[in-house]
Amino acid sequence: LNKSYYNLMIINHVIKNDIRQFIDNFIFTDEVSNCTFLITGATGLIGSTIIRCLLALNDCKNANLKIIGLVRSIEKAKSIINDSRIQWISCDLSNPVVLTLTDVDYIFHCACPTSSKFYVENPVELIKTSVNGTMSVLDYAKNNNIKGMVYLSSCEVYGAVNDDSCELEEDYSGYINPIDVRSGYPVAKRLLETLCHSYYKEYSVPITIARLTQTFGAGVSLSDNRVFAQFVKSAIRDKDIVLHTKGHSSKPYCYTIDAINAMFYMMIKGKQGEAYNVANETSYISIIDLANYLAKEFSNGSRVVISEKSNMGYAPDTKLRMSTKKIQSLGWSPLYSMDQMFSSLAEYYKTQINER
Repeated sequence: LNKSYYNLMIINHVIKNDIRQFIDNFIFTDEVSNCTFLITGATGLIGSTIIRCLLALNDCKNANLKIIGLVRSIEKAKSIINDSRIQWISCDLSNPVVLTLTDVDYIFHCACPTSSKFYVENPVELIKTSVNGTMSVLDYAKNNNIKGMVYLSSCEVYGAVNDDSCELEEDYSGYINPIDVRSGYPVAKRLLETLCHSYYKEYSVPITIARLTQTFGAGVSLSDNRVFAQFVKSAIRDKDIVLHTKGHSSKPYCYTIDAINAMFYMMIKGKQGEAYNVANETSYISIIDLANYLAKEFSNGSRVVISEKSNMGYAPDTKLRMSTKKIQSLGWSPLYSMDQMFSSLAEYYKTQINER
């Protein structure tokens, strides 16, 4: 692993360890070697981590991959990963665009806002970016002879689920109120899952859908305001962990490297046109229990405080006990336990805070 990529491009040791885990457990080198990958949303957490993994495959397994990153700002992209082997293309997917790339083999479509606050304050922009961007990428896939595509969806497509004993398989559908500004995100995800399946059925686009639970890892920005990030930052600073709801919602979590591994499994071995839940089932926990867990494991005396606020953009209370039988039937299983997930994020945040 003493390759130039590790020595020069991955400065943070937590990210370096994550990429090592990916390389050590990746089984599809033969299938992807000498191929071109297009990654949309390449400055986001998952998109940028995919690119790091692909660069490491080139360095460590001589995979000879070509990497194209579709981003809004090339300057921002280079500030995250400045590597001359990446072809950066500037493109605003909030408007319909015609992609003129050639010889792309695989696509990871990751472009989508992930902030709850953004959903509430910019609902039209959210829907436009989601729908126009995905239509543009699907049209490109339809018109070019690609080998595979993964669309990143979300566990929020399940809607409101209140039965904690209900194991959610991919054919389940709960209630979503369409007349709610916060519903733009899950309704758009449902629409786009249907659109992806339709492109497979009508045009034979080789696409699978990654229905991700809350996914995080080293590389999450210190400015990220999602609940898991706020809680970890508070815990490692020994500050009170403040909840703006009662914390009844429950879901499993997934680490970035596990999610990306799962996406390769479904891209190479999955059934086209179908969705796959991606989560670590053993990490299923409520928000209030997560807060208590983080306070106990990662702080010296942080308290958990409930200070309810409305209009924060949070999803309704749900019990998303996701089944991963389908993705596991392809041979995938998570590498990171819940302790390992949050330990890695906490260590990454500590390094970022110490560098400031």
